Amino acid sequence: MSAAVPSGALGRRLLCGTEYATVRYVGSVPPTAGTWLGVEWDDPQRGKHDGTYEGTQYFKCRHPRGGSFIRPNKANFGVDFLTAVKDRYGLNDEQDVQHGTENALVFGKKTVEFVGMDSVAEQQRQMTLTECSFSFSQLNQLVDISVRECAVSHAGQKEEISRTCANIRHINLSKNLISSWETVTAIASQVQNLETLNISENKMTFPSTSTSVSSVFSKLRILALNQTEITWAEVLLCAPGWPALEELYLTSNNITVLERPDNVLQTLKLLDLSDNQLLDGNQLHLIAHLPRLEQLILRNTGISSIHFPDAGFGCKTKMFPSLKRLAINDNKISQWSSINELDKLPRLRSLQCHNNPLMDTEKNPETLRQLIIAKISQLEVLNKSEILPAERKGAELDYRKIFGNDWLAAGGNWNPEENKPSEEFLAAHPRYAALCLKYGTPEEGELKGRQPLTLKNQLLTLTIKCPEKPEQKPVEKKLPESMTIQRVKGLLYRLLKIPGSELKLSYESSKLEGKEVELDNDLKPLQFYSIENGDCVLVRW
Repeated sequence: MSAAVPSGALGRRLLCGTEYATVRYVGSVPPTAGTWLGVEWDDPQRGKHDGTYEGTQYFKCRHPRGGSFIRPNKANFGVDFLTAVKDRYGLNDEQDVQHGTENALVFGKKTVEFVGMDSVAEQQRQMTLTECSFSFSQLNQLVDISVRECAVSHAGQKEEISRTCANIRHINLSKNLISSWETVTAIASQVQNLETLNISENKMTFPSTSTSVSSVFSKLRILALNQTEITWAEVLLCAPGWPALEELYLTSNNITVLERPDNVLQTLKLLDLSDNQLLDGNQLHLIAHLPRLEQLILRNTGISSIHFPDAGFGCKTKMFPSLKRLAINDNKISQWSSINELDKLPRLRSLQCHNNPLMDTEKNPETLRQLIIAKISQLEVLNKSEILPAERKGAELDYRKIFGNDWLAAGGNWNPEENKPSEEFLAAHPRYAALCLKYGTPEEGELKGRQPLTLKNQLLTLTIKCPEKPEQKPVEKKLPESMTIQRVKGLLYRLLKIPGSELKLSYESSKLEGKEVELDNDLKPLQFYSIENGDCVLVRW
């Protein structure tokens, strides 16, 4: 490795062994002789100080021990794009053929398979048996190229990429040594039909002023900028150059505040902001008018509430007019009011919301699922599980019964002229009126079973056993005969301290010797199964 320091080394990315760093200083460090590079390591554990040596500060680091000095001959400043391609695909004599291990791009937490890579890998395997290298003509046929972790730092000679790889459409440039957006543009300008670009895990600088509209990214549909330290303001400055962009991945960039995109990102269908700690849920209002946005991924963004203030109870918001799929898992949402708000989204079909404090409000995950389904009218998929029509109907009927007494107490009435539930009730249950229109108001008989039960003939004395857990002693419980199986399960989760497993219930009766009856419908009451006093409920998980 030459000890020469390349021109413009400040701010450049480098490799030292297997560790990545950014050059923060070039020069002497007395009393030693010669040139040193002051570097800030990506992994601060690799460093020794904050850029200060013997009382003199040569550069600054984010981490108090994130910096070191290294000699230039220890630094690998990388190679040009085409050299990396030739190395990866076996065009250099000393380089073995790579067997297509990079056949997928990872965008956020989503893996996108490239069909072309399979055929390229197969070509490579065939060629291993014959000539063990790509010819230039075969390289020119490549549609999908991955040079992940190949130390790419610059574009190389002008027009060399376009002459050698004229048919590229998809490029994976993740985890290289790219230091600036200008380098990305220099590479992309030589790829006429670029559709997919992954430049994640490159810590780079971005333009500080609006970029001029050019044709460099005119056909780009998918762009991944995860872990690049880009800000939302910088995204908007670059966005005029992405006129056809449909998917944008921005995970783990320390983005905290958003701004409204004016006349940019109007073609965007998917936006992933996961692992950015947003200031608050109101930040979402600033991106709420992207006209074609169908999928929004907000995993681990720190949001604690969602609110669409432009729409009242039972009305649809004008925000996110095209949004069909929303992921808000791993956040801090603790109130049901945020779930109620999601019913205002006119096209929402799929929701992921697990790992929020709200999920701890119900011990039984099935009960929780039923409540969410009942609250969001058009939902078809919840936490990646399809909602079948029968499940929706059961959830809505049960919701109507569960909160029927609250409805009555809040001013609800079977007489339409006297039915005036309070604002507080409507705020807590904005879909209740719609469910009553759909199925009719709950009948008095349906609600009686949910009143406090004091009469002995309304309670069943049952023995609870766990046949597969002999260490668990049988328990005797008095349960209302109108209690649904779903509610029984919720009680048993708490009573038996069962972890989050799927419970299977059945019962044995002295009248049905040797026969076990499954309690297989969560929405049916105990009385539906003709359970009587003295019967034994069997619990398995």
